[in-house]
Amino acid sequence: MSATTACPKTRAFQLRVNPLTGDSEWIVVEEGGDREELEEKTSKNLLATTSYLDMLNDSYRNWAFRAAIEKTIKKPCHVLDIGAGTGLLSMMAARTMAKFEEASEAKVSACESYLPMGKLMRRVLRKNQMEKKVSEILDSELLGEGLIPTLQQAHDMLLAKNPQTVPYRATTYGQLSEPFKIFEFDFWKKPESHGEIEMSIKACSDGNVIAVISWWVLQLDEEGSIFYSTAPRWTNCPDNGMVENCIPGYIVFEAKSHRRVSWTSEGNENWCDHWKQCVWFISGAGLPVLKDKLVLFKAAYDEIKISYHLKCDDQTCCNNFNFGNCLLELSPERVAVYGDKDWRSGFINAMRNTLNVRSAPLCIIADDSVFLTILISYLSKNANTISSFPGLQEKGAQYLQAIADSNGFSMDRVKVIGKRASYLLTDNLIQQKVDFLVGEPFYYGNEGALPWQNLRFWKERTLLDSILSEDVVIMPCKGILKVCAMSLPDLWRSRCSLKKVEGFDHSVVNETLGACGNLPPLLEGPCLPYYIWQCGEVEELSEILPLMEFNFLEPIHACSRKIKIEFSKLGICHGFALWIDWVLDNKKSLLVSTGPISRYWKQGVKLLSKPLAVNAAYSFAEIEAFFDHSSGEITISSFSPS
Repeated sequence: MSATTACPKTRAFQLRVNPLTGDSEWIVVEEGGDREELEEKTSKNLLATTSYLDMLNDSYRNWAFRAAIEKTIKKPCHVLDIGAGTGLLSMMAARTMAKFEEASEAKVSACESYLPMGKLMRRVLRKNQMEKKVSEILDSELLGEGLIPTLQQAHDMLLAKNPQTVPYRATTYGQLSEPFKIFEFDFWKKPESHGEIEMSIKACSDGNVIAVISWWVLQLDEEGSIFYSTAPRWTNCPDNGMVENCIPGYIVFEAKSHRRVSWTSEGNENWCDHWKQCVWFISGAGLPVLKDKLVLFKAAYDEIKISYHLKCDDQTCCNNFNFGNCLLELSPERVAVYGDKDWRSGFINAMRNTLNVRSAPLCIIADDSVFLTILISYLSKNANTISSFPGLQEKGAQYLQAIADSNGFSMDRVKVIGKRASYLLTDNLIQQKVDFLVGEPFYYGNEGALPWQNLRFWKERTLLDSILSEDVVIMPCKGILKVCAMSLPDLWRSRCSLKKVEGFDHSVVNETLGACGNLPPLLEGPCLPYYIWQCGEVEELSEILPLMEFNFLEPIHACSRKIKIEFSKLGICHGFALWIDWVLDNKKSLLVSTGPISRYWKQGVKLLSKPLAVNAAYSFAEIEAFFDHSSGEITISSFSPS
């Protein structure tokens, strides 16, 4: 199904989420309809957290695709751009074909499934007088989701026999020793739905294999002269055994490994955030290997996933875990949190101190914390626990029972409701006042959000106010918004506002895509979630200061504060990192920090439009925060000395 610019208005589904309640709903948005303006802010927030801006600021990527397109298109033809985004590649194709005498025969069809992005593309095309050259916008009903189904459908329905494609080929590589090739996908022919490969890999040293790292390399042109790689830095040297790195004309983009803390600025001008490697962890304690011994490596793929299997000396490992209905899919960072001894000790001590002075308390877990539910059940034989599990729901309950069965303790006094804790007010499940309200806080599916999205815990506490006992213990009892001035040159470059991208004006996308650097006067970019330790070169330029406090012993309310930040180091300030420290007890002796020192949580990053050179003349900056208790949003404004 296709729609030209003269066709009826486009309709699409869009997800809207309330940060304070976690409720989400799919709504129908019609271009030009009543809901369009209402959803414009939501669309901007969603697009600002994507990699679109970072990719458009990747100058080598843009050049490589331009070079490949100009090399591949040898005459006017019909070009299909799948996943067109801002329409950059569509415009490259149209410009290339305009150089030929038969340019009138040229046609470009752009396919973009996400309505807000499609609307943004139309604005870019108009800005560059290309709306008549990119004549069709194909909607989401045409192509399926996922690379393999999309290519299969394109070959079946849209593409000519033996089409010219950019990219021409993709190759996946793995490493548990020296790098080795795994799969190769040719875009110019219809891919198979399933594939598998088996090979023997020689171990390069003694040790335990605990993971397989994988990445991909794109061959953009048929001749094999233009490449784009997401390989980690250590593979980009002549002696690493990868032949492609040694051939003339092989150009490698050095993407950062998502397990690196930071890189120095030397040779790091190509840092970006939009492509990372995959780390496939092996179950158990790993696979022991000896140097020069062979490891049998098997890989298989289907339309949605890749699986690996390793075998050495009759020992087998795989990354296809099968625990039936008891499997919980948690982010690597959440798994790491539960494996952190200090984090666990803080909650264990706080829980033990509370439960020791209460007999048969009624405890409510207000979030998705499996850990806290198990901990209370283990520490107190008399506690009655209601776990809300609004995200994990039934899977959380099944996992709890499996853990209890394996460790020999009873879950008879635990009830999982699978809804927000505030539903207790309507379901008549409460027969006594609540003695203990607790959360990490952790809400399943919310891990990538800004840190203050977890103030949803405060909203839940407020809604439950009528059933809380007078001496209720609330844990955490307080949240403290912390701030630190930062030097973030790599991140700042990747979030700069756009002007011309390969000759095409992209200035109209800056606000929607959340550009922060080099903005016009009086405009500020959004606060965005990042793992600071993954942001390339980073340095703290000030002491860590409290910006605002949230007292969970009180009902939720609006609050604001403005502070002056004195710089403690010379350097270039690119913005501020913000996070929340959760205070577990009233004595403030037990605290869980989500700051940059930890790799488990994302921080909020507020970038300056213009970097500030810290010196004797500019020794401080100001920052102001406002918490809107009705929306759950925190507005951050920064001020540099004039």
